[in-house]
Amino acid sequence: MEASRLYSTKRVQSLKPTKKIPLEEDPTKASDALPLSLHLTNAVFFTLFFSVVYFLLSRWREKIRTSTPLHVVTFSEIIAILAFFASFIYLLGFFGLDFVQSLVFRPSPDVWIAEDEEEENEVLLAKEDARKVPCGQALDCLLPPLPPAAPIVTAQKVFDEKPVTVTTEEDEEIIKSVVAGTTPSYSLESKLGDCKRAAAIRREALQRLTGKSLSGLPLDGFDYESILGQCCEMPVGYVQIPVGIAGPLLVNGREYSVPMATTEGCLVASTNRGCKAIHLSGGATSVLLKDGMTRAPCVRFGTAKRAADLKLYLEDPDNFETLSVVFNRSSRFGRLQGIKCAIAGKNLYIRFTCSTGDAMGMNMVSKGVQNVLDFLQTDFPDMDVIGISGNYCSDKKPAAVNWIEGRGKSVVCEVIIKGDVVRKVLKTSVESLVELNMLKNLTGSAMAGALGGFNAHASNIVAAIYIATGQDPAQNVESSHCITMMEAVNEGKDLHISVTMPSIEVGTVGGGTQLASQSACLNLLGVKGASKETPGANARMLATIVAGAVLAGELSLMSAIAAGQLVKSHMKYNRSSKDVSKGSS
Repeated sequence: MEASRLYSTKRVQSLKPTKKIPLEEDPTKASDALPLSLHLTNAVFFTLFFSVVYFLLSRWREKIRTSTPLHVVTFSEIIAILAFFASFIYLLGFFGLDFVQSLVFRPSPDVWIAEDEEEENEVLLAKEDARKVPCGQALDCLLPPLPPAAPIVTAQKVFDEKPVTVTTEEDEEIIKSVVAGTTPSYSLESKLGDCKRAAAIRREALQRLTGKSLSGLPLDGFDYESILGQCCEMPVGYVQIPVGIAGPLLVNGREYSVPMATTEGCLVASTNRGCKAIHLSGGATSVLLKDGMTRAPCVRFGTAKRAADLKLYLEDPDNFETLSVVFNRSSRFGRLQGIKCAIAGKNLYIRFTCSTGDAMGMNMVSKGVQNVLDFLQTDFPDMDVIGISGNYCSDKKPAAVNWIEGRGKSVVCEVIIKGDVVRKVLKTSVESLVELNMLKNLTGSAMAGALGGFNAHASNIVAAIYIATGQDPAQNVESSHCITMMEAVNEGKDLHISVTMPSIEVGTVGGGTQLASQSACLNLLGVKGASKETPGANARMLATIVAGAVLAGELSLMSAIAAGQLVKSHMKYNRSSKDVSKGSS
């Protein structure tokens, strides 16, 4: 009995080998040996086969009509007969063998039944061996419980990254259903209830569908629950962006270590040099000029007069209080500040501006606008709402209305750099910087027809800080609107530099600010979450820090250009000879 059980157990284990899902199969095929591609070769032989058949039939018909013996053949007919057999053999070998094999080697139903019985025996044996008493207390010493089946492993090569493991047969079935299209990829989180597992399954299905490896894209080490329903849909991993620190940046008497997420060499180092120059000169002063997020729906009337009637109603100061009550009921932080209208024929664009606390506030202002539109339908039933956003806001697009009126936080930041700091730290002169700023940032930008782009590289700093702190990177478009001014002061010995940024759109709550890495960067700046003392204070402080960092970046880059160091520094710090793709496995 013991011998028979030992044999049975070994047989069970042999039925469950470690199963590995190949990431990329060998692309070499037998058809690669053909001089032409497979579909062209098939087309040639199809054409040859039917052509010679038609030729031979027509010749034999002619021989019958003229009473010529069929066995008397010409040279052209011999060639046609040889071509017929050659094409027939090729087509038979290409299309016939698979069909014959499917008939000859098709497994009978008894095979499937036998396999099902073997699986049931495996389960019974596993249960029978799972005893809780020690071996010495049992009647006969049996084998210990079977080890769990080896997990299905997706072999991949990641830098310091463990292989993505699909742990169950159930996962393999789900992967197959996603590949087949029977299970939508977007529904995995709701069906499985495990965001990490859903991402792993989606990732493997994507690799099988595309035949491309995602080995360089990490999966482990990320909280996928934190992004569900707010940051990203259908994740398959995450991108690693290095975060550098520039500073300390001295603004309004406080020092900040500024986190910058970027893959551009020299950017953090250059901004850091600007921070040093500002610090040695006593620090910068940053002033918030305005704080208000905007949303501008588009509505349409039957006539331009009716559109003008609504414009006059909305801009009448006597109606503002009523509209404010309607708007403000959507949030305890959103407070209507103003309404500005523009008419284009029968169409009216209504630009609402409101405070949003420590949130960036796009959702907040949109809810308030919807309340007002619903309220206006009573007195203006002929108003047709085309869209809650009519691009007069204007969000994520360069627009003069943002440059002139502002959007989000409007900030100006200035500093006077001492002459010796300009010479020793920035390696240039006050006169060279002032001249370069006038000819590059002002005249050059005007020649280019720039819209809010009267600066050297404000968007570089804004984008890096936005990514590090969980802001919306797309809003870098209007947030980097900036004019950089330089002027010689104190009898030409020192340099006065300022940046004016009318539409910095930032928040410290909501969206990507809640993710662990981005929240840590906000915490480093001392602006994590909502301000408990003064609603909106953290977001406003973040905007002044952004302006201060832009000031440092502008100062350093302009100095590098004035001193002729730009190309040299980029060749030194922004051109690595190391091939990162060949990193250690």
